[in-house]
Amino acid sequence: MPDEVPTLHAVPVAGGFTFLEGPRWHGGELFASDFYSERVLAFRTTGSPTAHHLTRTVCTVPGRPSGLGFTPDGSLLVVSMLGRRLMRWNGRTLETVSRFSDLIDGVANDMIVTESGWAFIGNFGNTDAAPHSLHETALVRVSPDGTADLQGGGLNFPNGMVLTTDRRQLLVAETFAGRVSALSVDWDAAGVPTLGGRRTWAQFGDAPAYLDADRARRELPVLPDGLAIDRHDRVWISSSTGHGARLLAPDGTLLAFVDTGELSAYAVALGGDDHRTLYLCCSPPLGTVDPARTTASVLYAADISALR
Repeated sequence: MPDEVPTLHAVPVAGGFTFLEGPRWHGGELFASDFYSERVLAFRTTGSPTAHHLTRTVCTVPGRPSGLGFTPDGSLLVVSMLGRRLMRWNGRTLETVSRFSDLIDGVANDMIVTESGWAFIGNFGNTDAAPHSLHETALVRVSPDGTADLQGGGLNFPNGMVLTTDRRQLLVAETFAGRVSALSVDWDAAGVPTLGGRRTWAQFGDAPAYLDADRARRELPVLPDGLAIDRHDRVWISSSTGHGARLLAPDGTLLAFVDTGELSAYAVALGGDDHRTLYLCCSPPLGTVDPARTTASVLYAADISALR
């Protein structure tokens, strides 16, 4: 990081997980998926936001949970990665909202849910037969009644997503392209979102002319994964091979960095009652361990009030 960029240090607030992803702040708690234990967890602090957090299991999701979101009535939506379906937890039971294995070939991933209850779901852009081979893919759009289609094609491993404050742009992390893309969003009177044209919002390193996850991991300086956005349209970007999260201004200027030490931050969320806490889902850097066989994933938190 450049010397003039403020660097803040995150601290661990809960640990012993397989692989934390998809953090979302809701109702005074942070919700996150733990991939290989197949659990959705909720974290709550009894002290300061950077003190130890209590952990509870919200529900167990078959096929490995990933992206999370909340419907207008407060129900939890969760992506089943291997099941390639969207599920709803209403506080008592888990039910399938939509199956979309006919739309994508490989593993489903992160998700964003709009205020009108529509979901956009990313995916690895691979096939079950060749899980390490990438191809360009699209986002799965799911309506509140479970109807699914594809939107925004030509994406390289679409991952974390955020909407800008005017709701006119959907920012998507394309992990193995080393970039964040902006897709235009049109809304009809009923709150139905439709994706339009795409532009590069941020590119880290030279734009690759290949679809190769291992090569991207070796050659690109940042592999953008989870995203979080504040009310000023400043975007926090985590990297699956980095050691923290970057804060970028709407014009792409680097504003700050939150350091997570030896672990990589795979996903981020703004939380706390005043959204002055940055939560980071951290695990060993991509490719260094088999997360299915470890419990090295840790939830970190950083006080970012100095950046407000």
